[in-house]
Amino acid sequence: MMVRKISVQVREDLLRKDLEKYRQRAMELGSTDARVITTEDVIIDERVVAKCAYPKCSAYGTNANCPPYAMEIDQLRKIVDKFSYGIFINLRVPSQDIAGEKSTKEKRRPYQKKLVEIVSKIETEAFNDGYHLAVGFGTGSCKSIFCPDTDCVALIPGKQCAHVYKARSSMEAVGMDAFTMATKVGWEIYPIGRSTSPEDVPYGSLLGLVLIY
Repeated sequence: MMVRKISVQVREDLLRKDLEKYRQRAMELGSTDARVITTEDVIIDERVVAKCAYPKCSAYGTNANCPPYAMEIDQLRKIVDKFSYGIFINLRVPSQDIAGEKSTKEKRRPYQKKLVEIVSKIETEAFNDGYHLAVGFGTGSCKSIFCPDTDCVALIPGKQCAHVYKARSSMEAVGMDAFTMATKVGWEIYPIGRSTSPEDVPYGSLLGLVLIY
């Protein structure tokens, strides 16, 4: 893979061509849909992080990419303001694997892993194209995806994440209202909780975002 030199200013035509390339690449990697969005479409809301704590998620406080250790909302707002475009990624999941009593972390894990791997690959490809500040956000808890049976080493001072090039905070963990964002781009999103029956929803959706430039 050729690595492109970093430019102070990227030509608008090249940027748009690259953004479309990353969108298509996300589709090639297995996403159900992917859209180029502007950062004006990124919705940040404190209530999203509140949902991590009330009722408290089982991943809360267990890893470096979930609250209370994840990036704080004020910092996220400042970072998003530095970008103009991103690639918004949607991966549909069969309802029987994500809803109802028979849904388990083990059933959800392959889909979550696939989504975060798409995010990390798009982020890496953008980095190699000279967008060196590109940053991605995945779905779910990185601990449940990559380290379900071990403690998060990234919480130990001086230690690095065991999956540093793949593990990312979810959009929700940093305060992005991914569901409303998805609804605004035209994707059908259904709320799925522990009591949701697979027959009540046609599918579930996992969402990710890569901020490019």
